[in-house]
Formats: sequence, C-alpha cells, structure tokens
Amino acid sequence: MSNAPSQRQLRVGEQVRHTLAQIFQRETLRDPALEGVVISVSEVRMSPDLKIATAFVSPLGGDKEAVVAALNRLARFIRGRAAADLKQMKYMPEFRFRIDTSFDNFAKIDRLLRSPEVSRDLGQDDDEGEKE
Repeated sequence: MSNAPSQRQLRVGEQVRHTLAQIFQRETLRDPALEGVVISVSEVRMSPDLKIATAFVSPLGGDKEAVVAALNRLARFIRGRAAADLKQMKYMPEFRFRIDTSFDNFAKIDRLLRSPEVSRDLGQDDDEGEKE
C-alpha cells in the first residue's frame, strides 16, 4: 500500500490550508508570541481519516518555536474559527502546527549547487560535452 495521500486528503488539506490562511490574516490571536508576526501556511497534511490536520507554517518575525507553541496552545480556538468555513466536513479536524523547514532545505540545496566544488565539477562536464 502506498503512503502517498489520496486525492481526497489533498483536496481537504488545501481547503483547510486556505481557511487557516484566512484566519491568520483576519483574526487577532491573543498571544504575546504572535504579536507582530505574519504566519504563512505552506501545506496542510490530512490524516487518512481526515480527523487530524497537520499545518506546516512559516512565521515571518518572532521566534519560530514560540510561535508554533502558541499556535498549538490556541489550536482549539482556531478550530472553532475554522468550523464556519469547513462546515461541509463530517468531522472537524484537530489542528497541529509544525514549522515548515522546506524553505531551509531549498536554501541548503541552493548553497550546495553554488559551492565552488560543485561549480568546478559542473564546469568540467560542460567542457567534456563541447569536445564531443
């Protein structure tokens, strides 16, 4: 059996992501760790039974760990705010928040590709290709 998410999980995850983004944009979440912080929701992964939504967030400003901890403390409040937008769902999912590290991974790969060693190796491949 594949571990890839089903079309339904992907569709519902995108709906939840959109709803969370709207909540973070329009709601005032009362927590000192969230003051002046812009939160971007890059992905929401749904459990196979659609009862758990794991949201990957990128806080812009503030301490990332503190922001995620605050969001997890406020998860029930956020869930209540999301209920109106997700009323078509049979069960309202439980929200869990995690730091999105994909941007860090992209930056790390970019640094590796720009490193002198890799540039040198790529340059040698280009020279060999021209000789043929």
